[in-house]
Amino acid sequence: MPEKTRVLLVGESWISSATHYKGWDHFGSTTFHLGAEPLVEALADSAFDLTYMPAHAAAADFPLTPDGLEAYRAIILSDIGANTILLHPDVWVHSRRVPNRLKLIRDYVAGGGGLLKVGGYLSYQGINGTARFRGTPVADVLPVDILPYDDRLELPEGFQPEVVGPEDHPILAGLGRDWPPLLGINEVTVKAGGDARLLARLPDEEGAHPLLVCGTHGRGRVVCWTSDIGPHWLPPDFASWSGYARLWRQTLGWITRATG
Repeated sequence: MPEKTRVLLVGESWISSATHYKGWDHFGSTTFHLGAEPLVEALADSAFDLTYMPAHAAAADFPLTPDGLEAYRAIILSDIGANTILLHPDVWVHSRRVPNRLKLIRDYVAGGGGLLKVGGYLSYQGINGTARFRGTPVADVLPVDILPYDDRLELPEGFQPEVVGPEDHPILAGLGRDWPPLLGINEVTVKAGGDARLLARLPDEEGAHPLLVCGTHGRGRVVCWTSDIGPHWLPPDFASWSGYARLWRQTLGWITRATG
């Protein structure tokens, strides 16, 4: 049996804290949530071996060396801000110097690694600008430009993705042009002057903003998906769509050079 291609997914988890008031009395509770279950299911029994590093673990566990990153053929950054990757506990707690892991990602891609950047409230520039990827070394490798402010575009009525790339592109093959609706994106612009290729976007009446863009940096390949991989921007109907698993398998196949 062929060896599977190792992929590292970073982020897509959160902890919620609530206070419950019952008359005079109140108490607190916390709950832990994983947001990538649809992707995990989509990659089950595929050619990819997915390691899922939740957001709370990434500050300490995201690799600090090139060799650590090169254990994977591709990295997925999904709904995790730049601070979590920058602020290793040795820096935050002990004021020790450590490698800048955003620069490590840039160099990893330049050397031939694959990167998939997924949207969300803490992706690209994010809610209130909190994700803060604009101007970072990761932004240098993307085929899109990140805006300098809260870049969320909420579309509660939903929008129909418009596929504009060729149907024979390795990422789009077999997906057709009738995709289920999505509920939001991070607004970006396609980077000028390189080989960025727009594959899907919002319709004209919603601003024609990029949804799916691919490109290269050095010897590596990069894909930007500006919506989510699960709720709330990506509804259950999209996750259960027959093309959902195919979209992500083909995207990872392209950035790892397993296809096209």
